[in-house]
Amino acid sequence: MNIAANLEQVRHRIARVATREVKLLLATKTVSAEHIRTAIDLGATLTGENKIQELSAKWPLLQDTGAEFHFIGHLQSNKIKEAVKYASCIQSVDRIDLIHQLDRRLQAEGKRIDIFLQVNTSFEPSKFGVAPEAAMQLAQEAAKYDTLKVKGLMTIGLFSAEQEKVRRCFRLLKTTAGQLQQLGLPNADFGELSMGMSGDLETAIEEGATMVRVGTAIFGQRQYADSYYWNEKGA
Repeated sequence: MNIAANLEQVRHRIARVATREVKLLLATKTVSAEHIRTAIDLGATLTGENKIQELSAKWPLLQDTGAEFHFIGHLQSNKIKEAVKYASCIQSVDRIDLIHQLDRRLQAEGKRIDIFLQVNTSFEPSKFGVAPEAAMQLAQEAAKYDTLKVKGLMTIGLFSAEQEKVRRCFRLLKTTAGQLQQLGLPNADFGELSMGMSGDLETAIEEGATMVRVGTAIFGQRQYADSYYWNEKGA
């Protein structure tokens, strides 16, 4: 595995289509701390974990790097304490009760955290995320709490070789963000769009992504299904 060459190739892919700054988040599920450190040393200092167990195990080994750790998987209520301990941003806020529980934990710890609201733009029942038409209610609830700073929206596009179907998912997230921005909510800015991964990052950037989450194209193929990475329902 040549992480340096892979990382350079991904950066080239981003630069080829981007007309604005697009952040690269290392999707590091199942990746060893050693390999993550290599990428961080090469300047990729934004990382994202899908499972709290992995985040809590790797964080002590990597905290000295100064990297920023995001949590990008489905967050279970019993993992909130660990999530806010290790992550500076939770990209997968998808339900009102999670907002309430995050606020209670953050108040107890005297902390504030960045969040993204996760929207299910592919309308697949297997995927987490609030329906686009319910995003307004979720945003309005999150905006009530000073412990939470809404930075934008996140989505997992359709896993499909048909890029136009995938493109519709990303376009819908951009449209939803524009609608929410018009509300002028406190503690909320919907300028960040976290969407696009190894196979579809160009399409996501064309449709407005400000952050892409890339794992396989940098660290190689892992021997797990998408359901392991994204904690899909029923998996």
